[in-house]
Parts: sequence; structure tokens; C-alpha cells
Amino acid sequence: MDSISLIGITLGVAAILVGQVLEGGHVGSLIQPTAFLIVIGGTLGAVMLQSSLRVFRTGMKMFRWVFAPPPLEHDALIAEVVAWSNLARKEGLLALESRIGQIEDPFIQKGLQLLVDGVEPERLREVLEVEIDSWEAHLKQGAKIWEAAGGYAPTIGILGAVLGLIHVMENLSEPGKLGAGIAVAFVATIYGVGSANLVFLPVSKKLLGVIGTLVSMREMLVDGLVGIANGDNPRIIESRLKGYAG
Repeated sequence: MDSISLIGITLGVAAILVGQVLEGGHVGSLIQPTAFLIVIGGTLGAVMLQSSLRVFRTGMKMFRWVFAPPPLEHDALIAEVVAWSNLARKEGLLALESRIGQIEDPFIQKGLQLLVDGVEPERLREVLEVEIDSWEAHLKQGAKIWEAAGGYAPTIGILGAVLGLIHVMENLSEPGKLGAGIAVAFVATIYGVGSANLVFLPVSKKLLGVIGTLVSMREMLVDGLVGIANGDNPRIIESRLKGYAG
């Protein structure tokens, strides 16, 4: 669990609600289902319109990374690469074939298989880096749907405000209905700006950060596999890979 994400969103929402109370307002006045429907539904529709189904589904699935990011165990991966290097120096590259079946990550499996097959180091790097670039591009497209939502939400909020004011203008002769229309108008703007700056844009930035770390780990792995293919000393490989972990 990424506690700082949970603390951040809680703090942001709490600050707004507490500020509303300190100003003499009521928290209940910020709860407007109509405004919520307009802003969130409109934003969701706009994002779906600009995205392919594959990218949209990827972006939705990645949301969980904000609070529960994938394992980012640099030290464990370095230790594993060093173990492969030691095994290859003692028994040859073919000895690594027995390790392939023990690995769940298809990318690592592919890298080890290329290594066992005796692919030239630079060719091995080229093949794996092309796959990394394609994978990174797809993940970034998924993350950017949240950035897009952050761009659409304030505008949809303004649209909701205009709709609320239209409702007000239509009921000028009935003062009892004016309050609801005005409330929807202003709360829709709050929902639009608030959701963009407290949720959508921060989520996008968070996901891009996680993607950057995942890509760095894969690049580290490729560097290690190329070192093994070149016959580098395991200690040299370990020292070089630790530079990726920062």
C-alpha cells in the first residue's frame, strides 16, 4: 500500500471540507448528485471518445498502482542477475535454460532464452529495447487518459454551471426553485476543478512515475543480460546494475 497517496487524497479532500465549514457553510451543500453526474459522466464520455478500448482499459486497470504499485524490488532483481552470471561463468550459458521455467515474467523469460540461444550481445540489447519501448509507449498512453480527464473535467464543470444557470433563468418566476439551480451551477464547477486537480492530474503524474521506475528496472535487466553475454565479471555487473537503483 502506498500510504502517501492515501494520505494525500485524504488531506486534499479534508482541507476543502474543513475550509467549507470554517467559512460557515455546510458540507451537505457540496453534495449535488446532478452536478456529479454531469462532471464525471461527461468527463468519462470525453475520455472514452478520444481513446481506443485497449488503451482505456489499460488506464483504468493502472489506477490501482496509485495505492498499490507493482513490486519494485531492484535489489532482488540485481541479486538474481548476479546469480545467473555466476552460473553462466561456471557452467556456461546453457545452464541458464533450467532457470527459464522458474520465471513468471514473459520479458525476463524472453531475455534469458535469447541469452541461452547465444544471440550476440548487441542484437540481444536491440531486440529487448524494442520491446521495452513498445511496452512503455502503451503504458504511457494508459496513464495519459487520466491527464486527459484532468483537462476535460474543468470544462465539463463549466458546462454544468451553465446548465444550472439556464435552469435558474427558466424558473425566475418561481423563487423556490432558484436555490437548487444555483447550487448545481457552482458545485459543478467545484467538482470539475477539484476532480481535475485533486484526482485526475495527480493520478496521471503518479502513474508516469511508476512507469518510469518499471522501465528503468527492465533496462537494468537488459544491461545485466548483455553483461552476462559479454562474459563480464559478476562483480562488475553487480556494481553497474546498482547504479540503476539510485
